[in-house]
Amino acid sequence: MAGGRRLWTVVVLAAAAGLGAGLWLSQPPWRSSPLPAPAGMPTVHAAQPGEPMPALTLPDLDGTPLALPGRFAGRPLLINVWASWCGPCVEEMPELARFSAQQGDNGIQVVGLALDSAEAVREFLQQVPVDYPVVLETPGPADASVALGNTRGLLPYSVLVGADGRIVRQKLGAFAPGELDHWAQPAP
Repeated sequence: MAGGRRLWTVVVLAAAAGLGAGLWLSQPPWRSSPLPAPAGMPTVHAAQPGEPMPALTLPDLDGTPLALPGRFAGRPLLINVWASWCGPCVEEMPELARFSAQQGDNGIQVVGLALDSAEAVREFLQQVPVDYPVVLETPGPADASVALGNTRGLLPYSVLVGADGRIVRQKLGAFAPGELDHWAQPAP
């Protein structure tokens, strides 16, 4: 009986993975238009490299509004979109924490943008603490990650914003150890 349940679990997980891969592959990587919004919901412009970062005001874990990029004007900003239930997001958190700790007072400011509930994020950060600010957003077809260019809606997603407030780079997927040091460098 236990073997049957195990097989059933494997079949369900394989089907979910296949469906996810099919959806992912159906969205071409060169797509620059925003995701279609459900009827009655406004369409969000997905920012591209070279464009100004859209102004966002999102609550931190205490509910205090944090203006981005406003609060960090004149300083490069790395926004990492994640969720506590996202395996690759969890795996890259130590790399982001390491990178943030190396930046000092004048380096690149890292901000986590959690598409999650405050309770889930607090619980997660008890296990995997970070020293950079974390803001919250309700996931959806017009959330802040879409405005930052995440037209596929996948996580993790990172955006590097220059000191001038313009988007420099965007990355879909987790950072491997050491990758962030090179990725966050200014283009030659």
